[in-house]
Order: sequence, then structure tokens, then C-alpha cells
Amino acid sequence: MLLQLFLAFAKTGLFTFGGGYAMISLIENTCVEKKHWITHDEMMDITVIAESTPGPIAINCATYVGFKQKGFAGALAATVGMILPSFCIIFAISMFLDHFLEITWIAHAFQGIKIAVGILILDASIKMLQKMQKKPMPRVIMLCGFAAMLLINIFSVRISSIILMLTAGLVSLIIFMVKKPAVKGGTVK
Repeated sequence: MLLQLFLAFAKTGLFTFGGGYAMISLIENTCVEKKHWITHDEMMDITVIAESTPGPIAINCATYVGFKQKGFAGALAATVGMILPSFCIIFAISMFLDHFLEITWIAHAFQGIKIAVGILILDASIKMLQKMQKKPMPRVIMLCGFAAMLLINIFSVRISSIILMLTAGLVSLIIFMVKKPAVKGGTVK
């Protein structure tokens, strides 16, 4: 199992460009659909938690899945599997090619990779949207967050996305507290 965790996340780390958001779709494909290590709901929860904790989102996801499967050893195997390919590639590039991106065909390849990364991020977003609870409040919060980010980008306002996430979390918490049924004498009112 430790080798499976290492290889699954090494494959994701080796063949995914664009960082954690681009990797979410591949992590979900591997961990939920192929290996059945976690459920779709767990993947949604992992994504939210991994985004709100320090560190890269893909590494946090790998650590969680590994820990769920085999405890500390699984977390270590999955995390090293996720990190090792990128580390080796960047190390090799830094050792042998001082002007790596000045090579014309490599610069053009990275232009194409940028498009692929955008598609991977869009794919992950669509999958998460499809699996989101069919209740109005999560959708309203999501649409408000999307509108806020769009307006921030259009008007070039410098607001951290962390502030938007904390605001969405606070709004969700307030709504939860307001909707929480009062319990009196063992009965729900």
C-alpha cells in the first residue's frame, strides 16, 4: 500500500504542471474514481481544508489521503511521492540549463502548457461545482465569491483571496448558527 501511495502521487506530481489547483482533478481521478481511497465528499472536504491550511494544496491533499490509508507512514509516502518528481526536475534544470526558458521551443512548449493548466483548473472547478450540495445557500456564497473575485480582477483592487475565503467561512458559520435548531428538553423546536 505504501508503494501504491508513493507511485500514485509521484505520477500526479510528475505529469502535472501548474501547481495544486491543476492537480486537484488528477488527484480526484486517482484517489476517488480509480483507487477508491476516499469518497467524492471527502475530496471536497480535503480541497477546502488543504486550501485553508499552510502549504501547497496538492501536497496537503496527498498527506491527508496517505494518512487516511496508512497513518504517518502513508502520509510520508504520499507526500514524498508528490514532491520528489518536481524537485528532481527543477534540480536538473537548475544544474544544467542556466537559460532554460530562453530556448525557443521550450518557451513555446510552456505557452501550450499554460493553456492545459487552465483547462485542468476549469475541469476541477466544474467537478466540484457538480458535486456541491444542491442547497441554495452554498450556491449563493459561491456566486458571491465568484462575483467578488471577478470585480476585484476587473478593477485591479488588491484584496487577498484569503480574506474572501475567511469572509465566506464567517458568513457560512453565521448562517449555521442562525439556522441551528434550538434543542429543549430533548426535542428539536
